[in-house]
Formats: sequence, C-alpha cells, structure tokens
Amino acid sequence: MSNSEPLQTNSEPRADWNSFSRANASQRWRQQSAFMGHHVTQAIVEAAQIAAEMHILDVASGTGEPAISLARLLNGTGRVISTDISPQPLEIARQRAQHRSLTNIDFQVADVHFLPFPDASFDRVTSRLGVMFFSNPSRAFREIHRVLKPGARASLLAWGSMQQPYFESTIGTVLRANPALTLPASGAAMFKFGAPGAFSSALRDAGFAHVEEQIQTVNWTWNGTPEEVWEYFQEVTVPFKPLFNSIPLEARKPTTDAVLDAIRSFQSDGAIHFGATVVIANATA
Repeated sequence: MSNSEPLQTNSEPRADWNSFSRANASQRWRQQSAFMGHHVTQAIVEAAQIAAEMHILDVASGTGEPAISLARLLNGTGRVISTDISPQPLEIARQRAQHRSLTNIDFQVADVHFLPFPDASFDRVTSRLGVMFFSNPSRAFREIHRVLKPGARASLLAWGSMQQPYFESTIGTVLRANPALTLPASGAAMFKFGAPGAFSSALRDAGFAHVEEQIQTVNWTWNGTPEEVWEYFQEVTVPFKPLFNSIPLEARKPTTDAVLDAIRSFQSDGAIHFGATVVIANATA
C-alpha cells in the first residue's frame, strides 16, 4: 500500500494524547489504573491465543498493555513490538518493562495508519481500547492486515456502548446535570464499535476473513475513593476534555457533587465496582 494515500481525518480536532496532565495521571495513579484494567487486559491476552516464538505487534499501546503481559507470557521467546503515536506513555511502558526485566519487547513511536513494518511481519496484532481513536479506521485496519502473515490473527478490543456504569456515572451524569451540553464527537468516538456488528463490518471491509465479534462484561474496579476515580477520569479521558471545559463555572460544583453521588452507588468494601462492557474482535488475515 502506498504511503502517499491521503489520511482522512475527523472534523473534530484530534485529541491531545501527549497532554502533560494525562501522562502525569498515568504515573500518579499507575497502581489503581493497572488494578482496574487487569481483567480487560486478560480478556484480550486470552483472545490472542499466543504461542512461543511468535512475533507480536501491539498498536496504540499507551503505557504498555497488553504488550507487557504478552511479552511475559512468551517467557523470553519471540518478540513484542509496542507502538503508540505518543512518546510519553511509551516511555512509561518502557520503564515498566525494564522493572520486570523483560528482554523480548521493544517500544517504537508509530502511527497505525502508516506502520513502518514490511508486509507479513507478524503472527499477531493486538490493541486494547485504542481502535476507537484511529482517525481513519479503514486505513488503520488495512495496515494491520498488511503487516500480518497470511492466516495470522488480529485481536482487538474496544469499548461497548456508553450505557454502562463507568460512563453513565461520569459522562452521563455530566450531561444530565447540564442539559444544554452535548457529547463531543471525540467522546462519541469511544463507542463507535459498541453497536453489534460495527466492528466486524469494518474489519471485513479492510480485507479480513473469519471475523468473530463478542461482547464481554469483565471486572472494572477502582481500588480507592469516588473522588480519586473522578479526578483520574477527567485527567486521562482526553476525548471528553471539550465537554469538561464547556461546563459553566457556576455549574461545576453541583456537577461534581452529582457525579460523586453516582459513583458512590457502585462503592463497597473500599472500592468502586463498575464492571466494563467491551467488544472483542478476532480476525484472520
């Protein structure tokens, strides 16, 4: 595929994934975030069905999952390349891998729309909660298809619908408390593959065969207070920044109070038990 093909972008400004607050939050809340995302990571690791000696590409890795878990599971064999468009979270991922003494993982800044790898390079391609933010999913999925070996597998995980506790208690509450506000296009994109069949259709259009799609609900638990999880949510969910910024000054405290009350309804035993509904697609090149 020629890299001269123009990249189609959304009319909504691209989210600033390099923001300082997001990178800082990733470090500040790293233990709680890892605890919360553990079961989602395990879901995609299981879906990938990896084996020793495989070469795996993880795209939109952020701070390193599932790339790090996959490298550990390979137990020193094969190779994992962890990529992201933003260098800051990848540096955090690199530090995490070094702390675990992993030697079979590399980190590389790369745009999924223009992957810097030869055709048929990988046995697996994975992505956890990143595909919703590809500015041109068709182009990105064709690139993923291109770098997979014939018959190899892509395992991709996206958010399900917005109608689930984590988002209804936060974004849903903000919108209900401020009826004049609307969900920005960047935020709505988080749920673009939540409709049944949307994920499968996009992958088939990109050339994949034998696409399987399933909805799973897994644990999504914040090990801390409602105030902490709301602060974390605002700092790391970059696509919702336009919504947060548009809340009128006089409405911010009542909105925060309403959000915290909604989050508390999921609190027990010192943790917030949301649960997460995700869509996993497995597709063969």
